[in-house]
Amino acid sequence: MTSGELAAGVRALGVPGRVACLHSSLRSFGHVDGGAGAVVDAFLAEGCTVLVPSFSWGYLVPPPAGLRPDRNAWDYARPRGLPPAGIYEPATAGIDSHMGAIAAEVVRRPDRARGAHPLCSFAAVGPDAARVIAGQVHDDVYAPLRGLAESGGFLVLLGVDLTSATLLHLAEEAAGRTLFRRWARGADGDIRMVPVGSCSQGFDAFAPLLAPVARETRVGASAWVAYPAAEALTIAIEAIRRTPSLTHCPDPACVLCADSIAGGPLLAQRSS
Repeated sequence: MTSGELAAGVRALGVPGRVACLHSSLRSFGHVDGGAGAVVDAFLAEGCTVLVPSFSWGYLVPPPAGLRPDRNAWDYARPRGLPPAGIYEPATAGIDSHMGAIAAEVVRRPDRARGAHPLCSFAAVGPDAARVIAGQVHDDVYAPLRGLAESGGFLVLLGVDLTSATLLHLAEEAAGRTLFRRWARGADGDIRMVPVGSCSQGFDAFAPLLAPVARETRVGASAWVAYPAAEALTIAIEAIRRTPSLTHCPDPACVLCADSIAGGPLLAQRSS
């Protein structure tokens, strides 16, 4: 696959000049001349700002007494063996391997901006990168996605489906659910609770609802779909409020889904 084919795909989606939140599988493309860097460059060459999730769960620490809310999809009675975690800084290049090659490429770029959330940061490169990322702090995990929607940006899926779409976690929060809390060290070394998303394995249920606003093309072997973020967010929020169980994954015993649909953690009732 050539840079020309990639650029044609970006134009076919109608996203040039916009913020594009990419969720991607480079493997879905087949061979790409220049690899992940060529994909990022294709969006940048069309005037886009490329936004990606750049999660780093290696900074997760066990929950201390006093920071253990109920209905939080976490079994406090069974301590998890977690390796010692340091203090996250936006300047770090660390990113979980399952985020994919394209997200890792953005994080490696010297001119990128990266959010301050220690577990679920976002990173961006391009003309609006600093502005889109600026609001993401430890207690506001999805600020970049709100910025995406407010700026007329797009959720863009490159060879993946809606189970990868973090925008739908923002929809859950906006629909009235409290986000789950996990634990990481702040800049002062103290452990604090930070908001994170829920299970996303049921999110393909949104596909028929979002189909009217979807823009689709194919680049090589990869199916590309773009959704205007603001419209997709409005549709998803209304759907969750109308049918809360819509987000439930195929596993009927999923605690993440059950606690999320029930409303999320009870932050006013913290137990030891």
